[in-house]
Amino acid sequence: MNPLRSPPLILAVDDVPENLEIVSMRLRAHGYEIAAASDGEEGLAAARALKPDLILLDVMMPKLDGISVLQALKRDESLGFIPVILLTAKADRTEVIAGLDAGADDYLTKPFDQAALVARVRAMLRIKALHDIVQDQAETLAAQTKELAAWKETLEARVAEQVAEIERISRLKRFLSPQIADLVAASGGGERLLESHRREVTVLFCDLRGFTAFAETAKPDDVMTILNEYHRALGRHIDAYEGTLERFAGDGLMALFNDPLPCPDHAERAVRMALDMRESVFALAEIWKARGHDLGFGIGIAQGDATLGRIGFERRFDYAAVGSVPNLASRLCDEAGAGRILVEARVFHSVEKLAEAGLFEARSLPPMPLKGFRREVCAYEII
Repeated sequence: MNPLRSPPLILAVDDVPENLEIVSMRLRAHGYEIAAASDGEEGLAAARALKPDLILLDVMMPKLDGISVLQALKRDESLGFIPVILLTAKADRTEVIAGLDAGADDYLTKPFDQAALVARVRAMLRIKALHDIVQDQAETLAAQTKELAAWKETLEARVAEQVAEIERISRLKRFLSPQIADLVAASGGGERLLESHRREVTVLFCDLRGFTAFAETAKPDDVMTILNEYHRALGRHIDAYEGTLERFAGDGLMALFNDPLPCPDHAERAVRMALDMRESVFALAEIWKARGHDLGFGIGIAQGDATLGRIGFERRFDYAAVGSVPNLASRLCDEAGAGRILVEARVFHSVEKLAEAGLFEARSLPPMPLKGFRREVCAYEII
């Protein structure tokens, strides 16, 4: 696009010098800038070089006539929209029609009236100015549309990344506390932390006493209501202590500490959480008892090395701890009567300072045989 100059540049093309002089003199008198060409070839070259705001083009010229020049102008996209007024020596209807068909915007018959010449020039320049405005707006709109398209692609890519990140964090939160899941996600490539490895952990296993008999006789709605209340209460404590939910099955629940992110006080966290869990389930048990359901709660805690990592297949993954430590916590839970918390010796020695500080009382239990363990296990009860 060629924006309208100030003053506008008019190219006059005529092979008669007197005609060029008359046109130039009259239009300069009205403030226009004039460029002149004496034949069709020179006029076409000048139009391509100067890109004027308006062309006054004689029809009858040597070398290249005005119609041929006009056709060449309209084929040249680089010239944009340049209005053309044909100058013809006689009112030849055929010549005028051919010029208008070739793309001329107006015509004047020589000898032409000065007022008519100036009026036609002004009219064509107004049209050129309006075209320039519309063209500028169209180019601006096209640029904005292109920019919006680029932003849309960028936004779509960002949304896709965010959705993928949300899905990844959601998968992590299936078995990690929200705090740990957020830390793993924020660490960049944090899912590597979930690959198979070995580490010392503290494992807590708990379940309800009398649940099997209750589930066999109670209404399914009552069973699901109690399980939802039970899991909700325990889940809050797992989140609060930043534990990792390894699994739950019915009334059985297993949580572990010190993995996938390490914590130096993992045994202490497990014991503190066990005390809070017991208090919460005691409160729930009173509600359940009022509904006619007598359920108790037991906990077992063990500490030691385990193999940990993500297990499963592409449609479903879980986080698991494998080894004797989870089994020991489960067996201790089996031995724990309603309201009891049993911990193996390593756990007790790790938290003995809490007992000395008065957080809880503990008593040593006689060595007990546990299924799956060749030696009797030394355990303590947290009272």
